[in-house]
Amino acid sequence: MGKNYTAMGLMSGTSMDGVDASTIISDGDKGKIASIKNQYFEYDKDLYQKITNLRDKITNSKDLKSFKNDINLIEKEITLFHAEVVNEMVQLHPKFDIDLIGFHGQTIFHNANEKLSVQLGDGKLLSQLTKKKVVYNFRHNDLKNSGQGAPLTPIFHKNLVRNIDLNLLPIVVINIGGISNATSVSNLNSSDLKNDKDYELFAEDIGPGNCLIDEWIRKSSKYRYDKDGLIAKSGKVNELILNQAIDNFLHLDSFKNISLDIKDFDISFVRGLSLEDGAATLTHLSAKLIEEGLINFMFKNYSLKKNILSHSSCLVSGGGRKNKYLINILKKNLDVKELILIDEHGIDGDFIESQAFAYLAIRSHLGLPISFPTTTGCKEPITGGEIIKNF
Repeated sequence: MGKNYTAMGLMSGTSMDGVDASTIISDGDKGKIASIKNQYFEYDKDLYQKITNLRDKITNSKDLKSFKNDINLIEKEITLFHAEVVNEMVQLHPKFDIDLIGFHGQTIFHNANEKLSVQLGDGKLLSQLTKKKVVYNFRHNDLKNSGQGAPLTPIFHKNLVRNIDLNLLPIVVINIGGISNATSVSNLNSSDLKNDKDYELFAEDIGPGNCLIDEWIRKSSKYRYDKDGLIAKSGKVNELILNQAIDNFLHLDSFKNISLDIKDFDISFVRGLSLEDGAATLTHLSAKLIEEGLINFMFKNYSLKKNILSHSSCLVSGGGRKNKYLINILKKNLDVKELILIDEHGIDGDFIESQAFAYLAIRSHLGLPISFPTTTGCKEPITGGEIIKNF
């Protein structure tokens, strides 16, 4: 076991409503991760509105130039907000000296085909304001080496799985954020995950997560999301629209790629439906695309065992796991051994990604790989993240 580092991870997801912050202690490799503190910091209404309005304006890479001034102004505001988060976290636990900050930033555009993934956040300014070493721009090196730039959390999922009490293989971690991704960890020649270091790791984006539902709720009501899926539960699915949408989405070219972006999806086809019926239809669509994406993902990586999914244990993390209506649809329709929330193993599913970027910061500092051919499609295992010390 190598030296342990204390790292803080900062993650603002596609919901764009705030920052998840996590402080962990880890060697960045196979040692057990100690979680010190997790906390959520909500954006104020003004900043939230600015970020969501900006994202809605940017539909292609040309828009990045058109709205450059807006981007720069909002990036500074986002960075200042993150600096306040760091300082508050440090004050909460002053005895832990932070070695590194993993700063993901706020994604406003991702297109792997153009080798572009833009996260708002000035690493140099954050380092200057916090007097800490900052690791940021995690996706650039992967994209430069023929990767899709996502998902980056699988290596962290692999560590989590190693350290929880599950012996059923393969184990699949389904993270439902704005986009859903899956990580499968297994060794088909061994039933002992903890003692076998040569197990297999596969991952990719498998479909939408909350993005369709959140956009519909945000544009059709005063709410930002469908709490517990109660709005969708009270509605009626429009079967005709649902079936047409399933067929259309499953034939999109974007589903032939490993990484997805919320811009790959739109909700125009449910216009005219009531708030409740639109939510119900979009929730069932999201569930169906997650199901199909997961089946295809497992079949592709375990082609010799066509029924492998029915013998798999699935752990669900991310904000989407709180949508009880969505989870119940998945439990009903997915042919898996078990589908349970990762929280049932003592892991807070709200902070998987913020902890992951703390972990990735340590790996970046050590020069260890953070992406792999079987997770992002890069040519070979590579490290990533720019490391800056600006104080």
